[in-house]
Amino acid sequence: MAYLNPVRHITFDARDPHALARFWSGLTGYPLEDSDPDGEWALLGPGQPGVPGLLFLRVPDAKTVKNRVHLDIQPPSGTRDAEVERLTGLGARVVDDRRTEDGLGWVVMSDIEGNEFCVERGAVERGVVPA
Repeated sequence: MAYLNPVRHITFDARDPHALARFWSGLTGYPLEDSDPDGEWALLGPGQPGVPGLLFLRVPDAKTVKNRVHLDIQPPSGTRDAEVERLTGLGARVVDDRRTEDGLGWVVMSDIEGNEFCVERGAVERGVVPA
């Protein structure tokens, strides 16, 4: 029997759903699905079955407290440090640097609206060869 992932979307509240979706599209490589740039939502589709999309819904208020849930990002190619640099170029900022001298650890970052996520060591650094 095939497994069906029950998580359809991971949803973010957003002041500007399309700007936030463009940021996360740059992070994940997921394309922005057809939607109204001035609309109430934006969706990034992963393009493969069983993988949740990222949904961004317009809300009137800004983020005010720490996330209760966050995503851990593992770069599929390259290193954690190169990914942190790339994401900073997309507008992310470093919130807390938890890298250790032995090369382990992670970097806590926030997207353009303050939603936190962690960047872990890349797949190559972990010895995981992407399929």
